[in-house]
Amino acid sequence: MSMSMFSKVNYSECIFVGPALKCNVKEDFRKNYLVFFTIAQVPQRFSAQNPCTSKSTCQDCIQTPSCAWCYDPEFGGNTRCFQPAFPITPKEQCRDDYVFNPDNVMTVVSNLQLSKAHSKGSSGGYHWGTGYEGSWNASESWESKGSSMYQQGEAGQGSGGQQIVQVAPQRLKLQLRAGQSFSIYMSYTQAEDYPVDLYYLMDLSRSMYDDKEKLSSLGDQLAQTMQNITSNFTLGFGSFVDKVVMPYVSTLPENLLHPCSDCAAPYGYQNMMSLSQNTHLFSRMVKQANVSGNLDAPEGGFDAIMQAVVCRNNIGWRERARRLLVFSTDASFHYAGDGKLGGIVKPNDGACHLSHEGYYSESSYQDYPSIEQINLAVKKNAINVIFAVTGNTIGIYEQLAKHIEGASTAKLEKDSSNIVELIKNQYEQISSSVEMKHNASSAVSIRFFTKCLNATGASVNTNKCGNIKVGDMINFKIDLEVLKCPKLKKDRTQTIQIYPVGINESLIIDLEMLCGCNCEQPGDKFYEENSPVCHNHGTYKCGICECNPGAFGRHCECNADEINNMSLNKTLGCIKPNSTTGAECSGRGTCICGRCDCDSKSPVENIYGDYCECDNFSCERFMGELCSGETHGVCDCGVCKCKPGWTGPNCACEDSTAGCYAPDVIGGEICSGHGTCVCGQCVCENTKESRYSGKFCEKCPTCPDRCLEFRDCVQCQQYHTGPLKDPDVCSANCTNVPVPIAVDKVEGNDTNH
Repeated sequence: MSMSMFSKVNYSECIFVGPALKCNVKEDFRKNYLVFFTIAQVPQRFSAQNPCTSKSTCQDCIQTPSCAWCYDPEFGGNTRCFQPAFPITPKEQCRDDYVFNPDNVMTVVSNLQLSKAHSKGSSGGYHWGTGYEGSWNASESWESKGSSMYQQGEAGQGSGGQQIVQVAPQRLKLQLRAGQSFSIYMSYTQAEDYPVDLYYLMDLSRSMYDDKEKLSSLGDQLAQTMQNITSNFTLGFGSFVDKVVMPYVSTLPENLLHPCSDCAAPYGYQNMMSLSQNTHLFSRMVKQANVSGNLDAPEGGFDAIMQAVVCRNNIGWRERARRLLVFSTDASFHYAGDGKLGGIVKPNDGACHLSHEGYYSESSYQDYPSIEQINLAVKKNAINVIFAVTGNTIGIYEQLAKHIEGASTAKLEKDSSNIVELIKNQYEQISSSVEMKHNASSAVSIRFFTKCLNATGASVNTNKCGNIKVGDMINFKIDLEVLKCPKLKKDRTQTIQIYPVGINESLIIDLEMLCGCNCEQPGDKFYEENSPVCHNHGTYKCGICECNPGAFGRHCECNADEINNMSLNKTLGCIKPNSTTGAECSGRGTCICGRCDCDSKSPVENIYGDYCECDNFSCERFMGELCSGETHGVCDCGVCKCKPGWTGPNCACEDSTAGCYAPDVIGGEICSGHGTCVCGQCVCENTKESRYSGKFCEKCPTCPDRCLEFRDCVQCQQYHTGPLKDPDVCSANCTNVPVPIAVDKVEGNDTNH
């Protein structure tokens, strides 16, 4: 809300959102003026919750949610960082043309239509809340209300209508402020007849001989099974043993040629058949492959996985296909650090090193990769790893799969006879679910919400959906928030990928974090080095001065070289002697050249004093009025100074004793001589022998002389004795004496006697 509209706010329609007051704007202020004065007190009550007032630069200001910066050169207020939705005094208002309050902005760069997408039980007509209205569909342009958003390009298919699209949109540009959550939307569908690349990576140590033979006989069956799933299917084959270095492999000359009977020479990894649609070639290559031998139980499978994943051109991984790597073994694995046993200290570089013959050329020179290296490579190349392992090792591979994105584990029979069914089941399990992941840095929070296939249910905070069939569409609402602006400017621009695990498609977000102000950059109209505004000793930016070394003050008017012991004395004159807090200017002003420039709360509420220790609004009040009102006294430095005729800590007492004299008593004393006059009223004295009461302390029911005064009348009235016992005489003399009441004892504070 602009400050010029301040007088048009209907405060009866305001609500608090955190510390901010958000209001609807009405043109007719006259109808709402009675409410204005009530809500106008809000800044005083909630100023302690205002996160903006403590920000002294434009950059710090806009990195605080809901804050805006005033760079008006003629601004006369104290705080340039403010909350636009919060009512402020006229003095603190900023002209609209000089308010920097950047909004979150989204640009849709690419939004191609999903391939053959239709919804079964999942509606594309979600209403997701703030910023979006109406039906949202990945193939349609997006509508936004209440946020800055526009689209570039149109939805459509690739050339010839052949491009397969399973994720929409494909690319966005976002400009986001820190601390403000922003929602985007994306859809995923499992396309029909989506290509599949299956690379079979097999342990060919001697113990896997029968598995190799079984795989070669089942090659055609495997191909046929996968072709029933997709007509666009490729198959490849690779094998591994271990590093040809002691102690993994025997390096005796004869063992290097034939480590076991009917065995080929050992090797690390070999790509024996790149991905191809020639499935008959697969069976032949598996048949021709020879087993080999090694010494220790763990194998060099990690070397093989790394090369099979990162050597994309050599293996033949396609850009638009679901990539499956089936890893088959009956043994555990070597990992990073094990290479030192063979004198190999060079870390694995995670790069492709395949010779023309398909062998891993760095096998004997680089250490095994780590689990994290394998995971990063698999994520980067969007490959689903299936560990098809025998029962004796399935436990360790189940644990391994937890640390590799998109990996799964299945039990392989000892002779691999169930390999076809295993791969079919694993593929169906993988393809029937979707899990969204992202690669955002820790500076950005990303949360996923979806209904999955439950159109009538509520959206839940999850990135996974299951039981998906071909053609089903899953809609995701994604909340992004820049948690904190990175210190380095280069880190404030990031490219984020949001992707379904195992699919080489993603939503790419080009994120620009709005962490700075244009007026803080050289070349801007409001940026000037060695500016006259800053006494030529500082840079003028965004309406304030950033002083050069040796200068300080609001306008760099102070010279540190002119102050002895600068580090000690430049603020010494601003700290009150014997201060317990040590706060400059009592925390209520700015120290300028060793003197306090006190803050100003309002035109009528002033802060003053050498250390801003005084004010005219912190005195005692009576009936809600400071010093009982202007006619009674004034507040000076926290103490009421009463006007003539008034006294007391809040000037509520009359400074007169006239009300303490009993009327019609000539020569009477204040409070009958038995009390003191306080604030125009008697405060009676009380002792063991006597307790005085009454407005003028004229009564004393326990004093001895009172008994003598009423003795004769009490005797005649109560007991018919004494000198006045004759009834007529008693009545004549005791007319003004009340009839006595017999009691067991007399209370000291009894005012009836």
